[in-house]
Amino acid sequence: MTPYVRNRNCSCVRCRAHGLMGPAVLVTLGVLFLLDNYRILRFHESFPVLFLVIGCVLLISRTGSIEGHIEPQWMTGAVPPPAPQQQWTSGEVPPPPPPTDPNDSQVKP
Repeated sequence: MTPYVRNRNCSCVRCRAHGLMGPAVLVTLGVLFLLDNYRILRFHESFPVLFLVIGCVLLISRTGSIEGHIEPQWMTGAVPPPAPQQQWTSGEVPPPPPPTDPNDSQVKP
């Protein structure tokens, strides 16, 4: 059995859930501060909700389905092709090569 390695280009549940921690915490903090601002629920009484959200995201990111998981390219042993070499020029167009036809009217004998 191969170990699970997270891949940014994969769309399985486990890989997608890994990127949800930041947005989930940010939205939860926003809702808790909003409730505190409207004096519905004090923040010092409701901050454990933040721990519950963090725990749920961690649970999903560790136990989510890996159906359709794509291994990272470095794991499969595939080596990416080398980048093509770019030829640097000064910006000037080089002169055309001399003609090789001996019957050419522009060639001086």
